[in-house]
Amino acid sequence: MAGGRTGVADLCGPRFLKPGTDLPATEFRTALSHPARSLGLDCIGITEPNAIAGAATHFREFIASGAHGDMDWLAAGPGRRESPRGLWPDVRSVIMLGVNYGPDHDPLAILKERTRGAISVYAQGDDYHELIKKNLKALARWLVATRPCQVKVFIDTAAVMEKPLAQAAGLGWQGKHTNLVSREFGSWLFLGAIFTTLDLPRDEPDTDHCGTCRACLDACPTSAFSAPYKLDARRCISYLTIESRGAIPREFRKAIGNRIYGCDDCLAVCPWNKFAQEGRETRLAAREELRAPSLAELAQLDDAAFRALFTRSAVKRIGRDRFVRNVLIAIGNSGDRLLAQQARPLLDDASPLVRGAAVWAMSQLTSSEEFEAMKASAMSVEGNESVREEWRLADAVE
Repeated sequence: MAGGRTGVADLCGPRFLKPGTDLPATEFRTALSHPARSLGLDCIGITEPNAIAGAATHFREFIASGAHGDMDWLAAGPGRRESPRGLWPDVRSVIMLGVNYGPDHDPLAILKERTRGAISVYAQGDDYHELIKKNLKALARWLVATRPCQVKVFIDTAAVMEKPLAQAAGLGWQGKHTNLVSREFGSWLFLGAIFTTLDLPRDEPDTDHCGTCRACLDACPTSAFSAPYKLDARRCISYLTIESRGAIPREFRKAIGNRIYGCDDCLAVCPWNKFAQEGRETRLAAREELRAPSLAELAQLDDAAFRALFTRSAVKRIGRDRFVRNVLIAIGNSGDRLLAQQARPLLDDASPLVRGAAVWAMSQLTSSEEFEAMKASAMSVEGNESVREEWRLADAVE
């Protein structure tokens, strides 16, 4: 993937279509794939704005059931999300693009290293939003220069139903885990979209190839799938460790294990990953310090150290307090009583969210006698009711 700002001139060499070249629509569609590939966009497909009417029905059912949890932004203005024309009435074609981020390692191996944290594959490298958006914009500039039109670029930050649109454009299909599955790249694709006023030839939609397989459903540690193709985000570890702002519900804490940011289980077990390839963009590859970080070291992060460690990472957006909350849940699940030494100072953390998680971690790693002594001391000074509730409920753990 090209670094820095890519200009139209960079995409007009001898291999690419020059601005102003007149080609039939079908040939232009083929020509479009060359600069896309040069920009590191691994697959491309085109669909029409009205192609996902069925997805709109499923989306409304998802919101009505409350399965979106606290993600109120999903429920806000549903008409804008249900159809590209709800977001931009002038759009005539939707160009869907995918970037492969296939890992170079088994994402599930880290789950056996209980004193280390498991970070979702997509967040172990640089933030994909910024990297991919630059290249989508470069391709959009090429499109405008070649065929005067209007364009809008989206990468997972607007009211766009990327996965149904990607299936309609032939990039893959939504598997039973609700994520996109590609016959070429398995479950490891970032998706972006270019809306345009051009009327471009459409690709054939992909069809479901999951068959009777239910590997992704059976792999979910928290049983977040109420049925095939139906996810209850409120039970999903990715939601609980990333989107949820409050204390992680007690019923899910044990199942989270050492997952401290997201969860790859349903993606990693998909049989279609046998065709997956390692991603070619080095900046999306895992940084060494984020492959298997020490829980003991992560527990000591203050805000400045957290920001420094996760510079350019998607992890940074949840903030230090929520991240350390996750680390403390993992520490509580580690079975390593030595890690209580890192959790105990956090009983006095400035954040009630962190203090509450520290209570649970300590309840899992200390004797009843020691824990009761800590509880008596803490309850005499603790003023936050949610933390006091953690202390009260922790009695039943030992």
